[in-house]
Amino acid sequence: MMRKMPIIITGGAQRLGLACAKSLVAQGYRVIITYRRERKDLAELEAQGITCVQADFSTSSGVDAFIDKIRTEYSALGGIIHNASEWESEESSADTAILMEKMWQVHVFAPYRINLAFEGLLCAGSERDGQSDIIHMTDYVVEKGSDKHIAYASSKAGLANLTCSFAKRFAPKIKVNAIAPSLLMFNDSDDEEYRANALNKSLLHKVPGEQEGVLAVKYILDSQYMTGRTLSLDGGRHLV
Repeated sequence: MMRKMPIIITGGAQRLGLACAKSLVAQGYRVIITYRRERKDLAELEAQGITCVQADFSTSSGVDAFIDKIRTEYSALGGIIHNASEWESEESSADTAILMEKMWQVHVFAPYRINLAFEGLLCAGSERDGQSDIIHMTDYVVEKGSDKHIAYASSKAGLANLTCSFAKRFAPKIKVNAIAPSLLMFNDSDDEEYRANALNKSLLHKVPGEQEGVLAVKYILDSQYMTGRTLSLDGGRHLV
């Protein structure tokens, strides 16, 4: 079923978020992405039919501004994919209190407030298209924790819990699910030693690329009977 209501992808100007945006637009979806900093390719994305909105989810005022803008410009939404993320370790942080606050602000507080603020818009979209969706991008580390990224892992666990709570609150009009990837793609800066070690962490010994996440998003959007669940994309890491 092709939907007419727009879908928001936070942090959609790079990597997995961008791949999802381009794929959904190619399928005929109306897509809105958020970006934090100016990028040289935004005009090109707009030309492809992707609406680009500047938003900073690291502060409450930034979340407020984004909510106000969407409420002003849209009367209904077909979905929200919470993909915006921060990645920082305890070792690289000068102040762990600030680190913890930053991780929870972006991964938990922002999605929490946005979901509540857009409940009416999502319900309106559901009435027009038959269903609306919220997808939380969590992480494989929710299962096992991380000794190097403790604040990050705890905040992603908080986001995973929001999936269950919002699934209960918004049913039956809005489906709420999560995707928990491990390493889907390398960065250009990753050296050969790091890449080899990463491959050995999964049973399948591969880094599948962004399309694995795109397929997961597509599956959830197409599903008529899945809510409050998490799709794990980890290559069998939990069995290693």
